[in-house]
Amino acid sequence: MRRYEPTAEQRRTVKTMAGFGVPHEDIATFLGIDAKTLRKHCREELDRGTTEANAKVAQSLFQMATQGKNVAAAIFWMKARAGWREKVEIKPVFDDPEQLTDAQLEAIARSGRVPARRIEVQIVDEADAAKEGR
Repeated sequence: MRRYEPTAEQRRTVKTMAGFGVPHEDIATFLGIDAKTLRKHCREELDRGTTEANAKVAQSLFQMATQGKNVAAAIFWMKARAGWREKVEIKPVFDDPEQLTDAQLEAIARSGRVPARRIEVQIVDEADAAKEGR
């Protein structure tokens, strides 16, 4: 069996396909070789293709975001790179349901929201419960 040696054209193809995000297995199939062989002989092209493509997209995204032409690009950049997060604040509708007026209760019923229920829990020590005959 002949040892595989990729041509310059095949190396360019691997680099391009890797940059487009084509899975290694598919690139190998396209070249007619095993994925393990591809990774062994074209490791640099696989890595550089992905890295260079990411850099080009990042550059394009950065330009769109900083030129004020694409608000979505700016928001994406800030979320992905600057740690921005959308803040969701949840506030209770009411503190004590027993203090609600009939009108407020009717409004809640009409809105379809079910008020939160308060659950009382009593923690009982097993030794104390045994003494008391529980």
